[in-house]
Formats: sequence, structure tokens, C-alpha cells
Amino acid sequence: MTALIALFWRDLRRAWGSGALWLPVLFFLLVATAFPFAVGPDAPLLARTGGGMLWVAALLAALLPIDRLVRPDRDAGVLDQLAVRGFADEVIAAVKIAAHAIGFGLPLLIALLPAAALLGQDGTRITLVATGLAIAIPALASLAVLSAALTAGLRGGSAIGGLLILPLAIPLLIFGAGMLDPSGRGAVKLLAATSLLLSMIGPFAAGAALRGLRE
Repeated sequence: MTALIALFWRDLRRAWGSGALWLPVLFFLLVATAFPFAVGPDAPLLARTGGGMLWVAALLAALLPIDRLVRPDRDAGVLDQLAVRGFADEVIAAVKIAAHAIGFGLPLLIALLPAAALLGQDGTRITLVATGLAIAIPALASLAVLSAALTAGLRGGSAIGGLLILPLAIPLLIFGAGMLDPSGRGAVKLLAATSLLLSMIGPFAAGAALRGLRE
């Protein structure tokens, strides 16, 4: 248990070290600054489409640290040492998912406030986006760790990982953006169900991928 706690805190320090804590914040602000130039000075259109753009930015922000989620531990032999000590790969994957969810999720929610303001979102829409992201963050973390485990042994793994995670995350994007529609009250339930399903499957699928790295 001590080794797993140490792994959790090390992954969290790695996520927040060397300025990485601010990456989601800067990414969100860049998106929020650039998107109005593409849409133009139409404030109602910007307010209508800004929420969906925030969801796309959140999905892409989850991909930023894929290279450092599994590959460094594989190269340093950490995964082998944990396996020798009897820790199940699924448990290791679950710890990494929890660390990643906190490591990128908290900065993401903090960055949401100024980014949403730049995109002309009112308080109600900001609350809906924040609620949806809070529900979806565990699922996004599960998909990110799964993709990182599947591509840790490949050159250019981050690009391939992005191709893997994007199709799987489309339901989160659809239901999350659907929450912003006044007629989409059932979207939050579908989002929660999808996030729960992906969060439950994630540790087992990522654990199998970690096992494959050692074979």
C-alpha cells in the first residue's frame, strides 16, 4: 500500500512539476482567445458555440500529458518492480488514473472560469460546463491512461494515443455538449452513465495493456 501511495504522489508531482500545472490553464486560455477570431464579432453565436468549444478543449487537454503517464515508469523499470512485489496491473492502472484525474482535472476546472468568460458564457452555462466536466474527468483520465499504456512501446505514441482516445471520448463530448441545450435535460444522466462505464472499464483495460508491456 505504501508503494501505491508513493506512486500516486509521484505521478501527481510529475503532473504539477516543471510548470506542467499551468498547461491546461494556458491551453484553455489560448483556445478561448483564438476561437472568437474564427467565429467573428457575433456575440450571440459565440455564446451559443463557446460551450461546445470548451468541451473540445477539455478533451484535447486530457491528451497533453500522455507521454509521461506510463512511458517513464516503463523505461525506469518501475512497473516491473511493482509487478515483482505482487501488485496487480489493474491496481497500478487505477492509481495512475486517479493521479491523472486530479493532476489535470483540478487545473482544468480552474481554467474553465476565465476561458468561459472570454467565450461569452453566462453563469448558468458555466455551471453546466463545470458540472459536466467534473462528471467526465474520471472517464477522460481512464482513456488517457489506457492510451498511454497501449502506446508506451511505440515511437510517436502521443499522436497514436490521440487517435485512440478521440473516438472513445466522442460520447462524452456529445452528452456534455448536450447538457447545454435547454431541451437536453437527459444528457446529464447519459453523461454520468457513460463516464461511470468508462471509469469502471478503464483500470481493467489499462491493466491488461500494462501487462502486455512486460511480455
